[in-house]
Formats: sequence, structure tokens, C-alpha cells
Amino acid sequence: MTDVQPDPRDRRPLIGEPLAIDLLNTRWAGTPVNDALTDVEQYGIWLSSNGLSGRCTADEAGLTAIRRTREAIELAARDAREQGELGPDARVGLDGLLAHGRIRRTAGPGGAEDRVEADRPEWLAPWLVADGFLTLLGQGPQRVKQCAHEACILHFFDASQNGRRRWCRMAVCGNRAKAARHYVKARG
Repeated sequence: MTDVQPDPRDRRPLIGEPLAIDLLNTRWAGTPVNDALTDVEQYGIWLSSNGLSGRCTADEAGLTAIRRTREAIELAARDAREQGELGPDARVGLDGLLAHGRIRRTAGPGGAEDRVEADRPEWLAPWLVADGFLTLLGQGPQRVKQCAHEACILHFFDASQNGRRRWCRMAVCGNRAKAARHYVKARG
């Protein structure tokens, strides 16, 4: 999302990935694992960071729906990484989310206009996430990645030309891995 500024209250370490990946990154490493979707207020912050606060309401129903969506996207991302395609359970999960909405095409003043409609307000953000995830898969399921650092659980969409990006953030996870390799060599 190019014109959206993250909400300053958003405490997540990686913000700005495509919507579906950004939802996965509402969990990050820690003991216990950090979770930015623990309550309605945090859900509102996530909506704000993704430019959705004007379209979606942060309430209990929406929080429940987005958590369900995160689980479905997590399964689908794992299938994409490990198998290069979606397994039956991942497809059923995504189709279940997509069943809550549709794109309605209308004639506007400048031509065709597409508008997303959800069957209930709490399903708009989940529908947008699922639709965006399918768009990412269309660019290559192998580009939906989890950080290669063993202590990191963040995800990213590898938009590099050669598709060989390994780290969620080179300045953090990549440098940690390099430093660890250097330390092992120096001791050996």
C-alpha cells in the first residue's frame, strides 16, 4: 500500500508488506510470541496501518473474523512455501473467506468501476486479505516466504528480481546471521 502511513501506535517490527503478509506479521518472535491482535484496540491499529480504518470497523466481530483469516492465510502461506501450491485445506479456508464478499462491477462516469461488497461489515477486511493473497500467489507462490533467520517468524513477499531474498529485513535478521557465522569462524 503505497500512500498509507503506518499508525504511529503500531508496535510491530515489520510493517508495509502486502495486506495478507502484513496480517501474518501481526505475530512476531518473543516469549511468548507477540500478537498484535489481542483486542479490538489493536485490531483498530492494524486497520489504520493498512488504510482500512475508514472502510472497516474495529469491533469484536471483526476481530474474530480477522483472527480466523490470519489462520487461513498462515496455512495457505505454508502450503505455498513448502509445496509450491495450495493444498485442499488451504483452498477450503480461502474459499470460505471469499464466500463472504464479491466484487461488484458497475458503470461509472469514466467507465467500469469495481466495488468490493461484503455480506457483513466484519468480513470486508478478511475478504480483502484473502483476495490480496490470491493476487500474490498469482505472482509466484514461491515468493511468499518466511524469514530464514531461525529466531524470526516474520513473513515477506519476495519482490526481488531473482526471487532469492532470504530475510524479512537484511539490516536486522540478515546481519544477525552474518554476525553469527563470523563468530563461529573466529572461534574455530
